[in-house]
Amino acid sequence: MYVKICGLSEPEHVVAAVEAGADAIGFVLTRSSRQITPERAAELGALVPEHVLTVGVFRGEDPATVRQAALASGVRAVQLHGRHPHGDFTALKDLGVRLVRAVDAQADLRCGAFDEDLLIVDAPQAGSGLPWDWAAVRGRASGRWMLAGGLDPANVREAVAAADPWGVDVSSGVETAPGVKDSTLIQAFLKAVRG
Repeated sequence: MYVKICGLSEPEHVVAAVEAGADAIGFVLTRSSRQITPERAAELGALVPEHVLTVGVFRGEDPATVRQAALASGVRAVQLHGRHPHGDFTALKDLGVRLVRAVDAQADLRCGAFDEDLLIVDAPQAGSGLPWDWAAVRGRASGRWMLAGGLDPANVREAVAAADPWGVDVSSGVETAPGVKDSTLIQAFLKAVRG
């Protein structure tokens, strides 16, 4: 099971995620309690080995802004969260990074429909940390897609059983307060997924 730990902002949490076996690490480069600068993402990304994907997360920014921040941060993937048009993905294809489309369950749930490499299916209220009807996407999402929204170490196995995703993406479920990650929770989440 592919695992992305998102919203990291401190070196010790990046190291904890890598050591616990995360496949991808997300840096939020858009307005959020978890937002960091592209320069900070570059510093943190330097701690991440080549086999772990670093992802810059954006929501609503135009392709030119995304491109500038992605290049400054050195991320190996760009995640466009929300209702970005297909043209935004097309405009970023030449960046030479993986593209990730993050949407709610009402969107087109075929990975690759917008020329993205990975798909994330998130809760109706992204970032709320609230569980939702994970089973509603079972059989509707296809390809390399990750389930997100309300996941934590205690419920991730239940969510995976309900939705049958290719991977999972967690942020608030490994925090002790909004934007404050916890290394023990990160390790517990990976252990719950793979244990």
